[in-house]
Amino acid sequence: MDGDRKRHGTAYEQPGCAYCPPSVQACRQGEGETRGPGFCPSKVRPDIIKEAVGHYQDPTILKVAQVSARIEAEGYCKWTRVEEIVQFARQMSFTKIGIASCISFLEQARVLSAVLESHGFEVVSVACKHGGVPKEDIGLRDDEKIRPGRHESMCNPVSQAHLLNKAGCQFNVVLGLCVGHDSLFFKYSDGLATTLVAKDRVLAHNPIGALNLVESYYSRIWGPDRPAKTPNKPKATKASD
Repeated sequence: MDGDRKRHGTAYEQPGCAYCPPSVQACRQGEGETRGPGFCPSKVRPDIIKEAVGHYQDPTILKVAQVSARIEAEGYCKWTRVEEIVQFARQMSFTKIGIASCISFLEQARVLSAVLESHGFEVVSVACKHGGVPKEDIGLRDDEKIRPGRHESMCNPVSQAHLLNKAGCQFNVVLGLCVGHDSLFFKYSDGLATTLVAKDRVLAHNPIGALNLVESYYSRIWGPDRPAKTPNKPKATKASD
């Protein structure tokens, strides 16, 4: 790795694509080796890129990558995400789709289930609060609940995943699971999974709004070390081998 960095003339040890200027973004033109900034993955860890490309030799991985790329091109700025999900599942020859829904999104889950069924898919849906397991069972105190003094069922994403696995779902759609709960669902889901809705109760489930308005209405999301000006280069970081 040290040799790679010296060869490319960069002191960075980890990628920092978030800071790549729009005028560069060399990877779009396939020029990462020659024109990318010092923190470009093509310069920092070309060995990992080469290793990762090898995974596409696996027929299943290759098919997912190919179908995803075709969906991206065919539906570009035309299809909604729901339509992309339908087309992806169809082109992957999936027949059974799971819905892992927040209980607050059951109306949307009902509509989604009906839409998917109208395209010929078998659909299985599981809400996060199923089982009614009290939050105390995972060690929460009463004062740590949303409404102390009342029963509150824990969100149960591990069981959501297990139930959809047991049902044989080949592709799972996450609908409004909380941060962390969605992470556990992805960890335990046997089938491929995608997100249709990312929960954000404050922004009507449009989380990117906080980033788009970070210099005005949502400046509160900055931490105590807020810079005077948004940086255009990543901080120096240590590599992790």
